[in-house]
Amino acid sequence: MEEHSKYSKYEKARMVGSRALQLSMGAPFLLKLTEEELKKMNYDPVKIALLEFDSSVIPITVKRPLPKSD
Repeated sequence: MEEHSKYSKYEKARMVGSRALQLSMGAPFLLKLTEEELKKMNYDPVKIALLEFDSSVIPITVKRPLPKSD
């Protein structure tokens, strides 16, 4: 079982979208990417964020509400 499979598709979309926004605003990459790899991805922040998500290096956490206990 993969580490990031514990997230729902909504959580994944939120994390990747937030990270892509950070990258588009000039945040440094968290993976070592060659110029060739970046050209292959057309410098697309969403593709880079997905690659970081798949590598489990995105520095974003998910807070889930806990059920109320009586």
